[in-house]
Formats: sequence, C-alpha cells, structure tokens
Amino acid sequence: MKWFKWIFRLVVFGLIAAFFAYFLPSHDIVRIVGTDVKRMDLGERNPFFDQADSGTQKHTTRDVRFIYAEWPDGSPRVYRNEDTGWAFPFYFKFDSSDIAAKAQALANRDNKPWVVVTRYGWRIQVLSMYPNAVKLREVDSPDALVVPWFNIIFLSLLAIVWAYFWLAWRRFKKKRLDPIGDKIDDMVDDAQDSLSKKSSALSRFFSRFKRDKQD
Repeated sequence: MKWFKWIFRLVVFGLIAAFFAYFLPSHDIVRIVGTDVKRMDLGERNPFFDQADSGTQKHTTRDVRFIYAEWPDGSPRVYRNEDTGWAFPFYFKFDSSDIAAKAQALANRDNKPWVVVTRYGWRIQVLSMYPNAVKLREVDSPDALVVPWFNIIFLSLLAIVWAYFWLAWRRFKKKRLDPIGDKIDDMVDDAQDSLSKKSSALSRFFSRFKRDKQD
C-alpha cells in the first residue's frame, strides 16, 4: 500500500510538472529564416492548435501561420504563430499578424540577427505539435542571458500558496481530525477490552458449567 501511495504521488507530480512545462513561457535564442502559412485540417485529432485567430471564424480547416528558425548549431526550429485571445492559456495574444510581419522582416535581413522567441508548448513531430511563438525580441548573441522572471515569480507565489494551504491543513488535522481519530481509537480499544472481558467471562462460565456437569 505504501508503494502504491508513492507511485500515485509521483504520477500526480509528473502530470503537474508536465502541465507547467508545456504552458509556462520558455525562451529560445534562434535566427529567423522564413515564415509560411499552411492550410491545415484541424479538429479533435489535433488538439495542440489553440483556436482561430481573433476576428476569424473557427473551422476544422483553416490557415495556420508558421515561423521557421534555426538554432546556433544550424538545426531547424519551427513555431506556429496563433492568437490565444481571451481563452486558456491566458497569454492574451491578439497580434499574430504583427509577429508574422516582424518575423518576415527579420528573415529578410542579409545579416540575420539573433532573436529571443518567447513561446509555450513542445515540438513533437509524430504528433504534429509545434510551440506557439508569443513574442520576438532581438539580442546581441546566442549566449545572451535571458532571465525567466515570470516563471520565477509565478512558481514562487505558487509555492507560497501551496505551503500556506499545507500548513493550514496540518493545523486543521492536528486540531480537529487527530482528536477524533484518537477518540475512535480509544472507543475501538475499549470495545476490544470489553469484548475480551466478556469472552473471558463466558469462557469461565462454560468451564464452570462443564465441571459442574461432570460432577
């Protein structure tokens, strides 16, 4: 039973960690090499594309913007460029057209600059998953320091909230639930003692009855 509890906790922790790893903003330093728009069939089979851009209708088939980039080692990196609107995840992104224009301008430069792409999501080829680019910002080199301030503040606040509720639960358990559990244990012990005494009395009674009958 103890192993089952630990496995359950690890599974829950893994799911929560994967959730935050997917939806919290991450930063890539890449060079933008091009953009594209593809007509794609989207539906329940592909839930990793958020929703139609603001001001357009949501259909199972629609145009999806992409940003093509490359890592410092020359390997490719592909992002989708879609609005999130007012829906989850709450990036409130309404400027996918502006980001597409900026990405194209960066790609057209002869001396392509290094760009910090703020994004969320993962690139998984077999599932046709692409991270969604949220913001583009130029930097001087691929070694530029990018501090994830939002993640630091958000996770710190989340840890404080979790610690508060955990301590509140511990106090509540110690003050309210533990006395009830102790009373239940005492009642069970008293019942067992009473049952044991009655069993002993019955045993003595039957033993005496048996001796009297033999006499």
